[in-house]
Amino acid sequence: MAVTSHASIKSRDGVSTLACRWPLLGQRRPLVGYVCATVALDLAAIVLFAASTEFTWRDVLTFGALMGCGAVCIEATRRLGVPAGVSRDLLSAWWLPVALLLPPVYALFAPIVLQILLQVRVRATVLYRRVFSSAAIGLAGCTASVVFHWFVEDPRVLPQDGGLPIIYAVVASVLFCLLNIGLIAIAAHTADPDIAWREVLWDRESVLLDIVELCLGVMVSICCSLNLGLLVLTLPPVVLLQRSLLHAQLQAAARTDAKTGLLNAAAWQREADTEIVRARRTGDTLALLIIDIDHFKRVNDAHGHLVGDQVLVGLAATLRSQLRDYDVVGRFGGEEFVVLLPGADMEEACQVAERLRVHISHMAVPAGGTLIRVTISVGVALMSIHGDDLIDLLAAADLALYRAKELGRDQVCVPVAQQPPPFPKTPPPPRSLPKDPNL
Repeated sequence: MAVTSHASIKSRDGVSTLACRWPLLGQRRPLVGYVCATVALDLAAIVLFAASTEFTWRDVLTFGALMGCGAVCIEATRRLGVPAGVSRDLLSAWWLPVALLLPPVYALFAPIVLQILLQVRVRATVLYRRVFSSAAIGLAGCTASVVFHWFVEDPRVLPQDGGLPIIYAVVASVLFCLLNIGLIAIAAHTADPDIAWREVLWDRESVLLDIVELCLGVMVSICCSLNLGLLVLTLPPVVLLQRSLLHAQLQAAARTDAKTGLLNAAAWQREADTEIVRARRTGDTLALLIIDIDHFKRVNDAHGHLVGDQVLVGLAATLRSQLRDYDVVGRFGGEEFVVLLPGADMEEACQVAERLRVHISHMAVPAGGTLIRVTISVGVALMSIHGDDLIDLLAAADLALYRAKELGRDQVCVPVAQQPPPFPKTPPPPRSLPKDPNL
């Protein structure tokens, strides 16, 4: 699977997918050891298979043609830009044919070629991320190639000899995906042990994209084994799919905060307005939380903005893990976050806010041999009690947040019920004395 990202939380092509969770390599010694071991294993495999492989002009020509198609695909989509968040590509359509049709050493070299092109022509990122990406993809491709060639001696019979070679090709492609995902998932979990495994493995969308990549890789392999010139016919569909995929990712990235992966303020407001309209129509309850990190400026001043960014990322990950899938979570700006809780009453909203406060107070971010801990203040507002539209709810929750800060921070508050001023009593008229008829 070909996934490329530079500041992503969920994409999985190498350590480049961990730019938000892993900005400084030296902060995690186990991660450094894992990366070095993976790269060393990849280099050892290159030396071993290069020494035992007989290079032929036909194999070199096939390798060059497939890498040329990958380069054309990269150049054709380069002008679209690459989203800063989650980013995926379809370069496995060219890596898989290399693994299936050529000796294993070519599968080790293929990601190096295209990763260099991505670094030079698309976006320059931290070098060790590219290196680890190449090593992870190369090891996965090499293993798939060894397995496939163990059962199929001559890859040129792939479109012939019944359907058995194609079945072996599918099995090898699935193995390639599983190994690549496994290597990246281990790196992600090593970088952040608090991250859930489900966040670095599969979701419904990534499974669908993996199936598409697998099918593309097998079909390109069949066409290439029939005639190398058929690559000209396979290139336009892959380029078109790649452009469509990048366009959809750019649209999604426009709604996402680059640092935390949560909705940005504008996107969150649109989602919140939709939920409020639905709650009015159905009569359901709805609560809003405003979360502010206490003394966040002290963290930036004492440890630097990179550590501050890690605190924001950790807090965002905690919010996602503790909230429901349909809760609307966003970064409102700076160190403020907003959460909309559809269907929650006041008691449930306060319980959720208190749970978030406790979990975040236990969160620790490593910084220069020390652990940074932060607390949050939370303001809670409920629809139909503190307001009927988003502006009123935000204003009420903001007042509650200021009340939490005035009371000492690290707590959850609701707006103080404002009683109407007592109506002034009209003084009774002076009583007149009865008139004396004698006067």
